Amino acid sequence: MTKTITFNELRRIKDALPSGSMAKIAEELGLEKESVKNYFGGHNYKDGRSVGVHIEPGPDGGLVMLDDTQILDIAVRILDEHKS
Repeated sequence: MTKTITFNELRRIKDALPSGSMAKIAEELGLEKESVKNYFGGHNYKDGRSVGVHIEPGPDGGLVMLDDTQILDIAVRILDEHKS
């Protein structure tokens, strides 16, 4: 499923995640931790890979088109669990 979100909102979600969440998401999806970081705006393509994120310049950091929302969905689930 595709989704469009602002870059700043994506970063707010990333910044709100508890410590260790990147590794937890990576393990759940069978990805490198750096690939998950790249999803949230990182640029380490030596150890990670691109994961279907396309950024268009614009207000609020620009728009981010996500080809697949699995990482975002897990991040939101972690945030919901953390709030409970």
